[in-house]
Amino acid sequence: MNQSWWNLAAVIVCVTGMTSVSLAAAPPAVTPPCDKYPPAKQSRCAEIWKELNQEDGPLVAQFGLDQQKRREEGKITAQQHLGENMAFIKQSTEKRIERLKERMAKE
Repeated sequence: MNQSWWNLAAVIVCVTGMTSVSLAAAPPAVTPPCDKYPPAKQSRCAEIWKELNQEDGPLVAQFGLDQQKRREEGKITAQQHLGENMAFIKQSTEKRIERLKERMAKE
C-alpha cells in the first residue's frame, strides 16, 4: 500500500510539473518570463514561450515515463524520483528561458 501512495505522489508531481509548463505557456496578461520585456514585445515573447513549451513537451513527457519505469523497477527511491524530477524541471525551464532570450534578441 505504501508503494502505491508513493507512485500516486510521483504521478501528481509529474502532472503538476507538466501543468506548470502548460500554464506558463498560457497567455495571461503577461507570463513571468516575459514580464521583463517592454509592453510592446510581451505578446511576442508569450508566443515564443508557448512555442518553446510545445517543443519541449515530448522531452518532458519521455523523462517522466523513464522516471516512472525506473521507480517501478526499484532502481530509484521515491525521494530520488522526486529530487530528480524537480532538478529536471528546473534545468529544462532554465534552458527554455535561455532559448527565449536568444529568440527575443533576434526580434
